[in-house]
Amino acid sequence: MTRGARLLVLDFVLAFMWVWSGTLIKIFVFGTLGFGNDPVGEIVKASFSILNMFVFAFLSKIWNGASYNPLNILSDAFSGDSSSFLFVAGARIPAQVLGAISGVRLIIQTIPEAGRGPHLNVGIHHGALTEGLLTYGIVLISLGLSTTLPGNFFMKTWISSCSKLTLQILGSDLTGGCMNPASVIGWAYARGEHITKEHLLVYWIAPIQGTILAVWTFKFLFRQPNEEKVNTKKKSE
Repeated sequence: MTRGARLLVLDFVLAFMWVWSGTLIKIFVFGTLGFGNDPVGEIVKASFSILNMFVFAFLSKIWNGASYNPLNILSDAFSGDSSSFLFVAGARIPAQVLGAISGVRLIIQTIPEAGRGPHLNVGIHHGALTEGLLTYGIVLISLGLSTTLPGNFFMKTWISSCSKLTLQILGSDLTGGCMNPASVIGWAYARGEHITKEHLLVYWIAPIQGTILAVWTFKFLFRQPNEEKVNTKKKSE
C-alpha cells in the first residue's frame, strides 16, 4: 500500500474513532460513573477529554500525520504546494468525512440515546463568526506551538489540548464549539441537515476562512522577521 493510500485509510479510521470517543466519554462520565451536569461532572469530563486528545495526538504521530480533523491538514496544505493541497482537499478530507459519517451511523444504530450531535443555537451569521474565530484561535495556537516547541510532544499536546477545550467550552452554548467540520457533518448527515445553508456556512466555510486567516497571520508574525533579514542582507551586499 502506498503512503497516500495508507494515509487515507488512517484518516478514515481516526475520524471514525473520534466521533465514537466523544460519545463514549459522555456515557462513561454521566452514565457509568453517575456524575451529573454540575461543575464536578464537567471537570471529570474535561479531564477525560484532554486524555482523549493526548491519545489521538499520539496516534497521529505514530501514523505519520494521519488526522481526524480537516482543519489540521488544511493548515499544512495552505502552507505547502498545490499538489499537497489537491491531495488533502480531494482525497484526505473526503476520507475523514466518510469516517465520521460511518462512525455516527454506527453510534445511532447501537446507542440511540447517545444524542444528536452539535446544534446551532444562534443566528447563522453569529454562528459563523463564532466558529471562524474559534478555529482561527486554535489553528494559530497549533502553528505557534509547532514553531516554538518542536519535538516536545508532551508540552505541545498539553497546551494545545487545554486551549482547544477552553475554546470548545466558550462556544458550546452557541455552535457546540466544534472546530471540526468532519465530525459535525457526521451528525448533520444523520439528521439530514448536511446540505443546509446553516451547516455549510457555519461549520465548513467559516472554519476554513478562519484557518486561512490563521495561516496568513502566522506567516506574518513568525516569518516576516526572517524575510526582512534576508532583504537587509541583500541590500548591504
